[in-house]
Amino acid sequence: MKKHILMVVTTADKMNEDHPTGLWLSEFGEAYVEFAKKGFDITVASPLGGKAPVDARSLEGDVPQEILDTAKHLENTMKLEDIKDASQFDAIFLPGGHGTMFDLPDNAKLQALIRELYEADKVVAAVCHGPAGLVGVTLSDGTPLVAGKKVAAFTDEEERETTLDRFMPFLLESRLRELGAEMVVAPNWSNNVQADGYLITGQNPQSTVSVAEAVINKLS
Repeated sequence: MKKHILMVVTTADKMNEDHPTGLWLSEFGEAYVEFAKKGFDITVASPLGGKAPVDARSLEGDVPQEILDTAKHLENTMKLEDIKDASQFDAIFLPGGHGTMFDLPDNAKLQALIRELYEADKVVAAVCHGPAGLVGVTLSDGTPLVAGKKVAAFTDEEERETTLDRFMPFLLESRLRELGAEMVVAPNWSNNVQADGYLITGQNPQSTVSVAEAVINKLS
């Protein structure tokens, strides 16, 4: 059976009037490439649907053409609300970018999808700021999804190093700790992936490929 992965990206394009943001392309592209290599069906969705904004900073430097080419899959994303049947998916993957901090935490449809998939023993994965999409998710018994689980996410220290912490609605590591997550923190910008049952998370852009590989291994 071919595996089907739902990738959910941000459609928030600014932190405030003076600071544009969006998706961090490598966190989407590197995972997309890994999943495509395995022949997985991939659906890309977002809160608003349509074109997903890419953070211009993620296009700086020597970005491999293979990753740049994945941006075409962000031109016309599916609207989350239009997903009627979560059971078609074997996994959900949330890439980061600062935009996720603004439109994923309070998205009720995303929370419902994640809860349904997780409680059906499907893989829930996120990297860098992607775990912002997990902070509002509660299980059917009312407990936070992340409570008592080993989690990696963009750290408070990494956020302060970017100097963008002052624009964030909350600090992701701190919020996850408040929810009872057992945060596993590695040095800034180092590869750190945590797999706790069906929950797989990574700390930063450097962790994306490892998270994708962990998802693939779990599905196989």
